Amino acid sequence: MEELNQEQWAIDAKGLVKVFGKNRAVDGVDLKVKKGTIYGVLGPNGAGKTTTIRMLTTLLKPDGGSAEVLGYNIIDDANQVRQRISLTGQFASLDEDLSGMENMVMIGRLFGFSRREAKKRGEELLTAFDLFDAAKRQVKNYSGGMRRRLDIAASIIVSPDLLFLDEPTTGLDPRSRNQVWDIIRLLVKAGTTVLLTTQYLDEADELADRIAVIDHGKVIAEGTSGELKASIGSGKLHVRVYDPEVRAHAAQVLEQTIQTKVLLGTDPLVLTAQVSDTKLVSKALLAFEDANINISDFSLGQPSLDEVFLTLTGKPADDQTKEEAAG
Repeated sequence: MEELNQEQWAIDAKGLVKVFGKNRAVDGVDLKVKKGTIYGVLGPNGAGKTTTIRMLTTLLKPDGGSAEVLGYNIIDDANQVRQRISLTGQFASLDEDLSGMENMVMIGRLFGFSRREAKKRGEELLTAFDLFDAAKRQVKNYSGGMRRRLDIAASIIVSPDLLFLDEPTTGLDPRSRNQVWDIIRLLVKAGTTVLLTTQYLDEADELADRIAVIDHGKVIAEGTSGELKASIGSGKLHVRVYDPEVRAHAAQVLEQTIQTKVLLGTDPLVLTAQVSDTKLVSKALLAFEDANINISDFSLGQPSLDEVFLTLTGKPADDQTKEEAAG
């Protein structure tokens, strides 16, 4: 990672530790988040993601290590940190019996706005987040996507320098997720730094400038999406044959050439394999030609972030539950 001046870091955490009884929920986490970026944090259920966020947002006191958020120590300067950040968790922190506008005004008033100022700010944000038509409706009658957008809107009534988003799109349909993604991009464009924990690997791939993978309370990998994909040292080879009758023979030829297991998916024409030595790919093409096997498609690409996650943690992302049980 490039060296930056201290004032260019939104988060600079070194060796953070949090212990609950005999469980080291966070076990020496280091994080450096550049200002003006989206930083993704991935990890299996109970890996320590949410506990790390709670320490960085001053909600939990670390048992070891240190961290500065926007240049302020999270213990000695906790009030300064709180004034400059905002946190949106997995569940909306809204009063469901109030309308969308009433929630915005209430939160604005808590921040010290006059009633008129709070209403004006509420109108601006509800319009920007495509919620103005529902402003007078009780929040309990909002859809999941509307609640998440309102929750994020409420968290930026006073525009934070740093926004922590803890699994902001959990349980949302694809359209609502895309709307939240657009909002996050706009926030960063306006100058806010975002730290995002997510259970969706495509979300981290789509949004994050850099990604940390946490497992058993430790950062086990960090980098851009491309760097993480390259780190597992293999490409993903896709082969499509013309005739499904020859696929088994094609798999045999391919395995002998690239010396690795070939997978047969549900598509009767497709073969896939992880390739550690890309020089073997051209040999595979020649082998198919020698065996009179006609190929309609042949491509080599980077592994997906899902495959990186499985390689690093030993667990597929699909096995993760929607809530972290212990961190």
